[in-house]
Amino acid sequence: MASLVAYDDSDSEAEVEPVGSFNAATQMKDTSDVVRPRGQDFASGVLDVMEGGTLPTKQAACEDPVSQRLPLVRLWRSDPRSCPSQRLQWPRTEPEVTFHSSEPPRPSLWTSHTPAGHVPLAAAHFKQVKVSWGTYDSLEPPFCAQTKPEPPGQNGSYLQRKRHEDCVVPYTPKRLRQGQALSTETGGNKDAEAQGPPVGRAAVPLRVAPGVSEFIRPYLDTEYKETEISRKVLFYLRGHRGPVNCIQWCPVPSKSHMLLSASMDKTFKVWDAVDLGSCLQTYTLHSEAVRAARWSPCGQRVLSGGFDCALHLTDLETGMQLFSGQSSFRVTTLKFHPKDPSLFVCGGFSSEIKAWDVRSGKAVRSYKATVQQTLDVLFLQEGSEFLSSTDASSRDSADRTIIAWDFRSAAKISNQIFHERYTCPSLALHPREPVFLAQTNGNYLALFSAVWPYRMSRRRRYEGHKVEGYSVGCECSPDGDLLVTGSADGRVLLYCFRTASRARTLPGHAQACVGTAFHPVLPSVLASCSWEGDVKIWH
Repeated sequence: MASLVAYDDSDSEAEVEPVGSFNAATQMKDTSDVVRPRGQDFASGVLDVMEGGTLPTKQAACEDPVSQRLPLVRLWRSDPRSCPSQRLQWPRTEPEVTFHSSEPPRPSLWTSHTPAGHVPLAAAHFKQVKVSWGTYDSLEPPFCAQTKPEPPGQNGSYLQRKRHEDCVVPYTPKRLRQGQALSTETGGNKDAEAQGPPVGRAAVPLRVAPGVSEFIRPYLDTEYKETEISRKVLFYLRGHRGPVNCIQWCPVPSKSHMLLSASMDKTFKVWDAVDLGSCLQTYTLHSEAVRAARWSPCGQRVLSGGFDCALHLTDLETGMQLFSGQSSFRVTTLKFHPKDPSLFVCGGFSSEIKAWDVRSGKAVRSYKATVQQTLDVLFLQEGSEFLSSTDASSRDSADRTIIAWDFRSAAKISNQIFHERYTCPSLALHPREPVFLAQTNGNYLALFSAVWPYRMSRRRRYEGHKVEGYSVGCECSPDGDLLVTGSADGRVLLYCFRTASRARTLPGHAQACVGTAFHPVLPSVLASCSWEGDVKIWH
């Protein structure tokens, strides 16, 4: 019986099958004698599979000629559980072939578990497909219309596209991310001033017109007249990214249109604050906040010191550093010697005050006190004596807030000058009378004699402003008739020196006003700076 069945099956005629279709044994017929357009033999086989045809087995695929095998079947032969898309690196751009059928294609078995951005090779023969940067979690069929990839910056950054492509995000250090964020914020500002060189490099020469300002020229040949009270804002200078600690006009009358400002953003700037109201140059010589900066008496150099314990003397005309020193403490105050510009004193977060010689580049004297910090320094008697303001306020301390020193011998002349329990963040000398002013944290200006025994005046006290722990500065006008001081609430207050009455109050800044300066030549120009980082020029 078994042989009869076998005879009948072998004697039966084979049925004619369509070209390129699969038989019952999942074996393809030879179609080498059939003429087809290029690229249609592979596509038709895939369509038969999509329309419900059975898949070829491993045995039948091995018996077929190599030229008639399906590429996807050959790959699936090695591991039926793996997806071909996970083993092939498909090209991103495929040839564009139009698909004439109006019926949308159906998802294939090969792409049911592939990412949405993946495009099989068979799909490129039917419809124009553009690779999109979609997420890999999407189960959307790959034959749907995709959008054309856009260049970086239009639809997501390159980092996001890289994340979608290979799921690998490179690590960026925190310092680099902060630097990139800072560069994007400042890079878009078209009106940004010219930045100085990196720390440790030579500065750029200051480009200043050789002529004298037209506003200053009429006042050079005449004596200083009576100071006029400022009322309006002439320039609003913005460029610092941190609080401005101090400001100073150039002491040379012909160059007094330049204003120096030091900031907590590690820079100090030179401004044209009379003619243009713009920044001339920015210097980034320090790695930490610049707490103090002073013009040299010749008006060609700037001495700066900051929280990086560094001291730099920069020539503005050549851009070279004439002197660079390293202090043993953070610098908070600097003053040139009034008679010898090669000498200067500096104080800061230390109980010592040191005198430096620019010619030797070394500290030549040291003034020691039993205090923790020096707030300000003021020279008296043409440089033979100087005062230091410290943070000592206890009655039990031998050294009081203000100490008088002999510059040559480094001996204490007096340490019992100010007996009230307030610290004095700044000191100012009167230009015509032998007195000096001390800004106190008691919210008033105290008046002292500039000769021994440095007695404090009990009759005059300039009150009305607020200090509240800020390093609020004060200054006298060139004729000595007015006093100006900042305030912790942002105001600028002017007092009459003789009567101690308030002359005018200017609503200057949104935050604490910590620095004020009268112009040395123009009688109606005043500058002020604030903790907000701005500088205002009043007239």
